[in-house]
Amino acid sequence: MKRRIRNSAKAIIIKGGKMLASKIDDNGDIYYIMPGGGQDTEELLPDAVKRECAEELGVEVEPKSLEFVIEGRNGESFHRVDFVFLCEFIGELSNSKIQSDKNQVGFDWLSIDNLMNEPRYPSKLRLQIINLFHKRKTETYLGNEDME
Repeated sequence: MKRRIRNSAKAIIIKGGKMLASKIDDNGDIYYIMPGGGQDTEELLPDAVKRECAEELGVEVEPKSLEFVIEGRNGESFHRVDFVFLCEFIGELSNSKIQSDKNQVGFDWLSIDNLMNEPRYPSKLRLQIINLFHKRKTETYLGNEDME
């Protein structure tokens, strides 16, 4: 079976020691993911991050730096490559029409220092985000999200 590759642009939005995350309810199982999604044809990755944050959360962000690359080979019909950008939170967009992802029930600001205890996916990004926040060494390429 030939599977296609799908680029996805994701945002790490940090403000006041907290990270903005999309809240997902999967049949009663609550977990958090980074806002973001698929890159459109001829769309640059930073533009995809901005568009996705506006659509999913109704917020404006400014992508500052590409921090992580993580892949998802399993569990979907495509091979996903996530490009994770550190973004500056600009503010809420007025008159925005939020287009939630499947099972998205809102969003929360999660404490960076408590990320290891949150049901946050992909889980291998938790420690990397904490290290990034505290200006410690991070790894850019994190491989397949299923492998810890």
